[in-house]
Amino acid sequence: MPDTAPSPRTTIRRKPDRAHYDPPTIHAIIDATFVCHIAFAAGGSVHCLPTACWRDGEHLYIHGANGSRLIDTLLADECAVCITHLDGLVLARSAFRHSMNYRSVVIHGRFAAVDTEKDKEMAMAAFLEHVSPGRTAQVRPPSPAELAGTRILR
Repeated sequence: MPDTAPSPRTTIRRKPDRAHYDPPTIHAIIDATFVCHIAFAAGGSVHCLPTACWRDGEHLYIHGANGSRLIDTLLADECAVCITHLDGLVLARSAFRHSMNYRSVVIHGRFAAVDTEKDKEMAMAAFLEHVSPGRTAQVRPPSPAELAGTRILR
């Protein structure tokens, strides 16, 4: 398991002994969430938006409407994706010593489109199973129109 960051940009500098860079730790944090926050620059401003996410294999997935500012920007430029789980508050006698215990992942990169109908169906099935295990067998598959109206990025 890697014990060093994959790049200088992703190296933890404050309390580096608490950082973990191994895929099982990263996957566990991603798999335990339903929402990520995506930071990106568009229209001369910086934005950070929450959106649903899921992991399948080595890819993080999101989905959105065709033509949305978020989707269009993520296909054109790099972004940062952040997932955080607050595990507890650490309260001390001095407010200055208060802290939080949390697990987080920050991913830098560029999303790619999932374009084939079969790949989109598989990605959406993985999303539904992530959100509600067993639900895929209880609902109808997405229609061609629904798939055409949705962009899936990984």
